[in-house]
Amino acid sequence: MKNAVIVELVEAPDHQLRMHELADRVVLSRSGLTRLVDRLEQEGLLRREPDPNDRRGAFAVLTEQGHEALRKSWPVYARGIARHFASHLGDEEARILVEIFKRILD
Repeated sequence: MKNAVIVELVEAPDHQLRMHELADRVVLSRSGLTRLVDRLEQEGLLRREPDPNDRRGAFAVLTEQGHEALRKSWPVYARGIARHFASHLGDEEARILVEIFKRILD
C-alpha cells in the first residue's frame, strides 16, 4: 500500500493530492489513509501541507526521499505486476484492457 500512495503522488500534479483525493485513489478509508500517511511522514517519504484555500484540508506532498524510495522499489513492484497480472494476458487481451481502462478514465 505504501508504494500505491507514492505512485499516486508521483503521478499527481505538483506531486501532491488532498488527503481525501489520495484516499479515493488508493481505495482506503480516510482513517486508514491517515495512519498510513503518519507512517510515511515519519519515514520522510511525504509531508503534509495545509491547503491555503481551505483551512480544514491538507495536502500529502511527496518528498525527494519519497521519489528515491519509489525509484529503488520500482523494479520489485514492476516484477510483481508482471508476474501476478500481465503474465496472464495475451497481447490482444492486454490491448482490450487498455481500451477499456481508457474509456473508464474518460
